[in-house]
Amino acid sequence: MKSLFNDLGVGVGLRPPHYAEIKEQKPKSISWVEVISENFMAWKDSPMAGAQENLLQIRKDFPVFLHGVSLSVGSVDVLDKNYLERLKQLVDMVQPAMVSDHLCWTGVGGENLHDLLPIPYTTEALNLISQKIDQVQNFLGRRILIENASTYLEYQASEMSEWEFLSQLLAKADCGLLLDINNVYVSSVNHGFDPKTYLSHLPIDRIGQIHLAGHSTMDGYLVDTHDHPVCESVWELYRWWNNEFGPVSTMIERDGNIPVWAELESEVQRITEVRSEKKLRLG
Repeated sequence: MKSLFNDLGVGVGLRPPHYAEIKEQKPKSISWVEVISENFMAWKDSPMAGAQENLLQIRKDFPVFLHGVSLSVGSVDVLDKNYLERLKQLVDMVQPAMVSDHLCWTGVGGENLHDLLPIPYTTEALNLISQKIDQVQNFLGRRILIENASTYLEYQASEMSEWEFLSQLLAKADCGLLLDINNVYVSSVNHGFDPKTYLSHLPIDRIGQIHLAGHSTMDGYLVDTHDHPVCESVWELYRWWNNEFGPVSTMIERDGNIPVWAELESEVQRITEVRSEKKLRLG
């Protein structure tokens, strides 16, 4: 089945320590960059003109993906109209190749807890979240991607697996999936399921982007911290995915212990190597 999204190659999560290299060197190792939406959205006490100017300069050389952390589609609260208006302003300004956020809730009662909190996989939650994603897409005038978050607990109320919930949500909301393979691996270890079973049951045509990142071990759990290189188990899972299903726009996320660009670029280049393996075999 033909994908709803074009494969745009290899990207990287753009963070301030690497702005200069990206703007000046325009590295050939990447085809696009992703930024955190909230870091560039105009707020009442912080218009963000300088940050937006930087982003628009980079936008001249690379397509930009906008990745949010505060949409909170899993909350029982109504969508934050003020947040959506600021997001739309940024979308209209940048004209991003992709817009995404997380399958989670980040607060309730108007309070933002600044964390990506898990949802129960129930029909009630499915209906609520699909309606909210539909509202977001109608407001922005475009299809968005929703990302699977890593989880550290499970709800007894859940009526289906995470991959079953995701598959139904993508169809019901007519949205795409930002597949974080590290998050699948983290959750599989924490909850004891086979990550390949999870990946094999996703609708391939709905997957528009892949994240790869590092994690940490804390109190017997794997935690999605984005402060380490991608581990070999996640690389192997990504290699298996690429061999089974083919290339999808893929990037490295790094938010802590950020290395110099040359070190991070070596990880980025490994994505290209993995993506090329299937082509070599087919050739």
